Amino acid sequence: MSPVLAFKLVLLSLIAIIALELLAAKLRLPPAAAFLVGGIAMAFVPGLPAVELSPDLVLLVFLPPLLTDGAYFSVWDEFRRNLSGILMLAIGAVLFTTLVVGVAVHMVVPGLPWAACFALGAIVSPPDAVAAKAVLERVALPRRLMTLLEGESLLNDATGLVLYRFAVAAALTGAFSLEHATVDFFVLALGGVAVGIAIGFALVRVLRRLADEYLLITAAILSSWVSYIVGEWLEVSGVIATVTTGMILGWHQHQVFSASTRIRGTAFWQVMVFLLEALVFILIGLSLRGVIARHGGTADVMASLALPVGMVIVSVVLSRFAWVFGSEALKSAWQRVVRRQARADWRSATIVSWAGMRGVVTLAIALALPEQMPGRDLILVASFAVILVTVLLQGTTIGPLIRLLDIRRIEDASGRKLTEAQAWARLEAVQRDAIRPLVFDADGALRHPRLWEQVNYRAQITESFKDNIIPDEERTSHYGVILAGLAAAREELLRMHRAGQLHDELLRHLEYDLDLQEIAALHGSAGVGAD
Repeated sequence: MSPVLAFKLVLLSLIAIIALELLAAKLRLPPAAAFLVGGIAMAFVPGLPAVELSPDLVLLVFLPPLLTDGAYFSVWDEFRRNLSGILMLAIGAVLFTTLVVGVAVHMVVPGLPWAACFALGAIVSPPDAVAAKAVLERVALPRRLMTLLEGESLLNDATGLVLYRFAVAAALTGAFSLEHATVDFFVLALGGVAVGIAIGFALVRVLRRLADEYLLITAAILSSWVSYIVGEWLEVSGVIATVTTGMILGWHQHQVFSASTRIRGTAFWQVMVFLLEALVFILIGLSLRGVIARHGGTADVMASLALPVGMVIVSVVLSRFAWVFGSEALKSAWQRVVRRQARADWRSATIVSWAGMRGVVTLAIALALPEQMPGRDLILVASFAVILVTVLLQGTTIGPLIRLLDIRRIEDASGRKLTEAQAWARLEAVQRDAIRPLVFDADGALRHPRLWEQVNYRAQITESFKDNIIPDEERTSHYGVILAGLAAAREELLRMHRAGQLHDELLRHLEYDLDLQEIAALHGSAGVGAD
């Protein structure tokens, strides 16, 4: 495919994204499912060229920014508190699914080497961060479940990639060492964390020195690709390096970004992430025609591979249920012994078990298989089938399942976190205390009586000075007082968050309001001098 034709196909896909997003909203479907079906439909349009995805390019273009998006907005406190549960899913569930799928495939295709069976298991075992985010952001879940599922999707790719690497090597060479594989896994994971920390803190230092908003936004966005590329270049986990960098940037962005930079950067970032998420599912659907054509057409694929592919799909779904429910039963038994209480949450376990959508990583790894890999045709078709079934079936039914099980969003009722009303009360008190010494002169006279009637005053002062080129001293002082109060409120906001009194979501909500107020005040302060 020529570069011009590829560009036209991307433009056509972007146009299709608009129509499919509207269709998904009308039919109340997850957009990811609509994009995938739309891509499949486009794949069989006469005249459109077959799409051959480069797996390395797909991972490099799409994975880093989408991982960073999840890490940037992750909730630190809940991530730490649920780390054991996240690792049980990100490592334990992936290992268990790989084992179950490998055994199941070998049962129905006994001639396929064990290493190839486990390679297939490793490819389809990790739920995808892109697919999970695209589906879960449209449903309402308790924070603990969202933390578990989002945290799992951020970390499990590293487990799957390591298992895949060793399974492929064993299939091609016939050699495998469990001790060597275990050591390499920890080296890759810890090395990825080290690279992510180094790049994250270096990035924060650079951002503090940049004054231009566009350079700040550009540097922050490039960090996702830089951390991934550097991690892979150093032969550690680029996935974990990217996630670590994103979490560090998300923690420090409240100090390094101004209000205007944060508003502009977030708006640009959200549009870019939306387009990347949508485009990746379109491309997955478009690649179907090439996958089927390489294996003799739909009829031949169904006749020769239906049984093993069906076994893979069933194994993927049931193994996750077995792991999650088994873990919940063990946790309940342990609580009964230690705390003399046993409250297994089977409804939440059902949701976690069903929320196992696969996506871009599964397809990209399958396409990257060496040509001489035993069972390559089966692995490719099974990988695509797992993506199709999990996104279309699980992705479209998880919302109704949540409603059926009556899983409601549960806020922190322990009193450890402040409510929005309590947080605003503190912020307004801090602003008032910061403004009080500024609105009175040395004699105690009120200097800014109209500050408390801001809306009317701004309208009057703008009309009075609309033709005045020189900034008015009174107006400058007025907005200076407002900015001083906002600065005090912002400092108190971060203090409450760092002290563990404020949830990350509420922090971002309140910070957004303060950012809008600051931008308005800065605009009002500088606007009089505009020619």
